Amino acid sequence: MIRIAVVGVNNIGKIHCRYYKQHPDTELVAVCDLMEDRAREAAYTYGVKAYTDLRRLLELEQIDAVCVATGGEEKASHHYEPVMLAIEAGKDVLVEKPISNNIEEARVMVKAASERGVRFGCNLNHRFTPAAAKGKEWIERNMLGAPLFINMRLTIDNKADFTEWFHMRALHPHSIDVMRYFFGDVKRVQSFMTKAPGRTTWSTASVNLEFVSGAVGHLTGSYDMSMLHPIEWCEAAGTEGRFVIENVYESATYYPRRSSDKIVMSNSIMRGMQGFNDTFGNRIDRFIEQIKQQAAPGEIEGSGAEALAAQEIIEAAIRSHQAGGQVVEVPGTE
Repeated sequence: MIRIAVVGVNNIGKIHCRYYKQHPDTELVAVCDLMEDRAREAAYTYGVKAYTDLRRLLELEQIDAVCVATGGEEKASHHYEPVMLAIEAGKDVLVEKPISNNIEEARVMVKAASERGVRFGCNLNHRFTPAAAKGKEWIERNMLGAPLFINMRLTIDNKADFTEWFHMRALHPHSIDVMRYFFGDVKRVQSFMTKAPGRTTWSTASVNLEFVSGAVGHLTGSYDMSMLHPIEWCEAAGTEGRFVIENVYESATYYPRRSSDKIVMSNSIMRGMQGFNDTFGNRIDRFIEQIKQQAAPGEIEGSGAEALAAQEIIEAAIRSHQAGGQVVEVPGTE
């Protein structure tokens, strides 16, 4: 059994606790939160020990992995300290997205995990669906041919308006990660953003991307849409065909260039995903599976390094908008 502690047990942390409690290969040992009442409530609910100090938890408990589900500004400013404590203790770590809203802290975390040789994953759960796996399979089977373009749309209704960049930093690690999952590293970006009436955050964004491969892409993102309709759409195309993924996991459709036939994979109402929260289970299952398999840190899917790469693109998009839509190079890919 893989022994796990969860740090940060508000809404998302409780989801993690539930999955670790139910997973056949994990034992939820302890929870930790700076708010003592919250820690005690979660400990009572899941029948584990409660801590308010992660250092103390790591001293007293035999832990294999730490899940960091803290929040903070732009959903991420409280990640750094617990992640670093866990890495320094030699524990495998799964952190919520975004990896950090501070790009320097994100770089330090990824470097520390690499130097310490621990497995470092991030909850980039939108890629952990059968539809995304099918799209990746089609690419690896060369059914798209040479990559040409990828279009992504992720639009939800989020009225939170904490900072200017809350929308970009809190939401789009998901969309950018899906685009990178299919087409690899991004070299340059150009962005334009707007604020819906009465908003502080740049709540709707249009981002152009040039990939290292030479392929091009576009992201449309918004916090100003309805949750009554599909929230996500992805289209990837190459010289031999293209595919479309509808609404994260509902279907994947392949359109070959030289045939009028198409291939459709639909989510089954009987044995398929029952809702969006299943993506958490899929992501957690894969992280646990890779720990059990003793996967090398560099082999972790949805890794901290991949989360950092997505965040570098987001920060480049922010700089582009600040510069009036100028093209901006993504660090590390010049």
